[in-house]
Amino acid sequence: MKFELIQLPYAANALEPVISEATINFHHGKHLLAYVNNLNNLIPGTKFENAPLEKIVAESDGAIFNNAGQILNHNLYFTQFSPKGGGEPKGKLAEAIKATWGSFDNFKKEFVTAGTGLFG
Repeated sequence: MKFELIQLPYAANALEPVISEATINFHHGKHLLAYVNNLNNLIPGTKFENAPLEKIVAESDGAIFNNAGQILNHNLYFTQFSPKGGGEPKGKLAEAIKATWGSFDNFKKEFVTAGTGLFG
């Protein structure tokens, strides 16, 4: 199976000012592309040659795992964003947040406090 660079579901500048066009272009068009090319060069002749990405991540090691894992990681990263996203969650997630923190505003405060206290 030959892997390809995913198409972004938005323009490279659509997430500005939160994520710059330069950042998107670097991480998508160069960084992720390198992982895709590396994996495509590593898997011919291996048991992963025709395997889906998730199977490669679950069963490989070394350079194959590293590149496959980075592709999966970046694909998830890039597809979770939307220029029209944001706001308060709805449905089960909103209910779980309210049950745990009392409100979305309390959740945000706790989240910022926890994140600010982490290092590394």
